[in-house]
Amino acid sequence: MTEKDNEFLNRLSVLAKRNDPIDPALYEKYDVKRGLRNANGTGVCVGLTRIGDVVGYEMVDGKKTAVPGKLLYRGYSVEDLVRDCESHQLFGYSQCAYLLLFGELPTKEQLSEFHQFLGSIRNLPMDFTEDMIMKAPSSDIMNKLARAVLASYSYDPDPESRDVSNVLRQSLELIARFSSMVAYAYQAKRRYFDGKSMYIHNPEQQLSTAENFLRLIRNDKKYTMEEAHLLDLALIVHAEHGGGNNSSLTVHVVSSADTDTYSAIAAAVGSLKGRRHGGANIRVMEMMDDIKEHVTDWSSEQQIKDYLYKIAKKEAFDRTGLIYGQGHAVYTVSDPRAVLLRDKAAGLAKIKGMEDEYHLYRLIENIAPEILYSIHGTKKLICSNVDFYSGFVYTMLNIPRALFTPLFAISRIAGWSAHRLEEIVANGRIYRPAYHSVCEERKYIPIEDR
Repeated sequence: MTEKDNEFLNRLSVLAKRNDPIDPALYEKYDVKRGLRNANGTGVCVGLTRIGDVVGYEMVDGKKTAVPGKLLYRGYSVEDLVRDCESHQLFGYSQCAYLLLFGELPTKEQLSEFHQFLGSIRNLPMDFTEDMIMKAPSSDIMNKLARAVLASYSYDPDPESRDVSNVLRQSLELIARFSSMVAYAYQAKRRYFDGKSMYIHNPEQQLSTAENFLRLIRNDKKYTMEEAHLLDLALIVHAEHGGGNNSSLTVHVVSSADTDTYSAIAAAVGSLKGRRHGGANIRVMEMMDDIKEHVTDWSSEQQIKDYLYKIAKKEAFDRTGLIYGQGHAVYTVSDPRAVLLRDKAAGLAKIKGMEDEYHLYRLIENIAPEILYSIHGTKKLICSNVDFYSGFVYTMLNIPRALFTPLFAISRIAGWSAHRLEEIVANGRIYRPAYHSVCEERKYIPIEDR
């Protein structure tokens, strides 16, 4: 654009900013549930689900009572799912996807058949990689993933049918192919935006999603079983988080309009990209970079405490006052996902020689709540959330930061698919909440009188 164009846009921006502010007092006047949250911090109930449940508190005599966090998939504790996989040395993401989609744990035979089927459809359609990914690379892989999802419509022989069997087929194809879409989008980014070599490998049918992903993003296709199992754990704990999280709610809202599967899932990808949602672990890593740069002794509680005070007082890092990775909308005492990743990360940190950094994370986890309590004058329980440890886990796996949020999507496509099916089968009404207009009606002014 020309300098004149930029000046014009700047003038328009001033008008846009001036036009839209709303007096915060009006939200209270009209009892608006901002962010769909009640005054006591609980979420406004807008639907029912049988897929997942997020438990961080219980209501006792009308008051919120904090309890250790629980995450349930179809009524089963995610911790039990993980322990069972570990005890049998299984890659559990495919079992997790089966449970979310069909409501029951699979038998050995059912799981084997399901795993083989996902492997058989993991390859992208003919010419898809070249035409839809390589010819239009993106500096942001989440945007490329959303485009790839929408492009899948053109390769589908029956893209518009809302029949459950057809939506299930589409969902399974997306679950199988998300890891390939992301890996190839990453390779295109390396080539066209980072000036590095691009490696395109084919997925192998017998491998798990975690194994295939590590294979596809690495030039030598090599990985260890410890790495693959830790990534599989991350996929399991990110696969679902109830119907109220922003991206799953997006699936419900968009699906309720009776649109196609690809439009609904692409919208969810856009939601997950947001820094207040799936992009939060990137902010944690940026904060940790800043802390490691300014704290000379990572084992010193006092140095860490002093610098966290600066961050919380808006005197350091990004000046927002936020200690990223701390606190959650529902979890209070603990986030079970963070606990699982934290405990598993300890072993890999020892193998990778990153124990000092791991202990730094543990110290921050222990110190941060005290800092936030003292500054904000509240005793609301605060725990580390999954974003606090997920980025560290991916770093130990030598996964580039550009892939952190796309990995979340590779996992969450299972939950999104389950929620789309649930919306189609169980709801049948378009979402239409109320918005109260606070703009006064005005008499129209003819153009010659303005």
